[in-house]
Amino acid sequence: MQSENRFFDDLAKMVNGIAGTVAGAGREAEAAMRDRAKEFVGRMDFVSREEFEAVKQMAATARAEAEALKARLDKLEGVAKAAAKPAAAAPKAAAKPAAATKSATKPAAKPKAAPKA
Repeated sequence: MQSENRFFDDLAKMVNGIAGTVAGAGREAEAAMRDRAKEFVGRMDFVSREEFEAVKQMAATARAEAEALKARLDKLEGVAKAAAKPAAAAPKAAAKPAAATKSATKPAAKPKAAPKA
């Protein structure tokens, strides 16, 4: 009986060793496949999640800044248009009396030159 127990003990040890070896080989294969996948993805010019999030944040900040600048520009254009309306009306009003005074105060005609003797 002891020989049977010894046989089964040796068989159990051998199967246990094989299972450990297969598990180790599986881990090595998984690591190798992960490395190959990283190389494949790296060649395709993909970006990492961290890089993507950083660029996304930069774009959101730039968009907000552009909107703020647009609002500021619209406000300044509104002020400029409001200032231009009275200024544009004033030269027209000033131009009319000036034109009227020009025609009313024409310079006297130049005297004709005396005939040469």
